[in-house]
Amino acid sequence: MKTMKLALVAAFGALLLASNPALAADGAAVTSGGGSLAGLGAGLAAGLAVLGAGWGIGRIGGSAVESIARQPEMAGRIFVNMILTAALVEGVALFAVVVGLLGFNKA
Repeated sequence: MKTMKLALVAAFGALLLASNPALAADGAAVTSGGGSLAGLGAGLAAGLAVLGAGWGIGRIGGSAVESIARQPEMAGRIFVNMILTAALVEGVALFAVVVGLLGFNKA
């Protein structure tokens, strides 16, 4: 299962690199619409960032609820740490979405 996930991530990474117009072999491809896959790459980058953040925040919330169920007296500290960690994950996801969309060339 891990090799399948790794292969999927590698395939998406190769697609994102292949669709980046800045890595085109000649300058004419960038200006003459050669970056038609740039939108697909930007969409995949933004989508993968959002999916990863959603999965991560879900795991954080689930683990926090499980921890609070085991030790109810620590609920306040667990909640504060959960919110802080979820905010950091969300910030990284937002940064990834913005970087992915900035790479989209509207030429």
